[in-house]
Amino acid sequence: MTNKFHVVVVGAGFAGLYLLYRLRQAGLTAVALEQGDNVGGTWYWNRYPGARCDAESLAYSFSFSESLDQSWNWSERYAAQPEILRYAEHVADHFDLRRDIRFNERVNGVHLIEQRTGADALWRVTTESGLQVQGDFCVLATGCLSVPQLPAIDGIDNFAGDVFQASRWPKDGVDFSGRRVGLIGTGSSGIQAVPVMAQEADHLQVFQRTPNFSVPAANGPLDPDWVKQFKRHYPAHRHFHKHGLSSGFGDLEIVPKARMPAADTAAELDAQTVSAVLEPYWQRGGASFLSAFADSLLDANSNAAVADFVRNKIRSIVKDPKTAELLCPSDHPIGSKRICVDTGYYETFNLPH
Repeated sequence: MTNKFHVVVVGAGFAGLYLLYRLRQAGLTAVALEQGDNVGGTWYWNRYPGARCDAESLAYSFSFSESLDQSWNWSERYAAQPEILRYAEHVADHFDLRRDIRFNERVNGVHLIEQRTGADALWRVTTESGLQVQGDFCVLATGCLSVPQLPAIDGIDNFAGDVFQASRWPKDGVDFSGRRVGLIGTGSSGIQAVPVMAQEADHLQVFQRTPNFSVPAANGPLDPDWVKQFKRHYPAHRHFHKHGLSSGFGDLEIVPKARMPAADTAAELDAQTVSAVLEPYWQRGGASFLSAFADSLLDANSNAAVADFVRNKIRSIVKDPKTAELLCPSDHPIGSKRICVDTGYYETFNLPH
């Protein structure tokens, strides 16, 4: 194998795969160094129970190739981790990208070895196995959250039981049957994992710093006939999303606007009218819930009205009033932290264990 390339790419997640494709199209030589034994990036490592995308599958996919669009079929509105990983594998195979990827190669050094005229440079990239490659450019397609970090909790190193981390989940999974489980964190991963873990564990204790806002996913199988019709006009849908004509929350224009009431502001409306506008968005599911009012992320009073609606939903779902209040966010405006999309999260806290 030659060890000199135009570009050395670190990582074979979605960014690395797309970059390899574009570099090849430009006639440049490239190699990607990937520490895992497969493509997928985030969706290779994050195998925790309940892991799935919270943008709709038909939107959460590459948009640069019509042949790719037509060669892949999603099974659910919100795809789970195994299916997204299969999609990444399909992308690699569809464009024959694996021949330019070196798996099980964890990069441990990137060195500028020659500064040439102008902005030209020569880089040497080394891996823990001893592999060395050189490139005119080195692109780190490693993502912004690729290095796991355990929380600084006293005694975690001496804990006698098993410790698992969402971003480094065992490939073979974990059987929680008959076990007492403590789950730390109620961000997106925790909110996805809680309902699934509770199905197995004898007891699940959730440790939360601050509650997060979450809306129902209303997930389910995709209708093949509807998908066929959607994919017939995929380029138009892509254009619709690319140019900011959708809500911006990774949703699809499935429900006609005429059937989805919307308003400019919630600040000047009574609670009953606000609920009438928001209820169809809640039932439809997805983060596009925040698009029901045009100013919900701009006006504090409008935002508060939307947040009150969600808090009242939580109180109506969770039977124990004390637990319900613990799950109601009160320290931040809705949408100022990433809003979560869940399947049965709040309902899980009604279980006796």
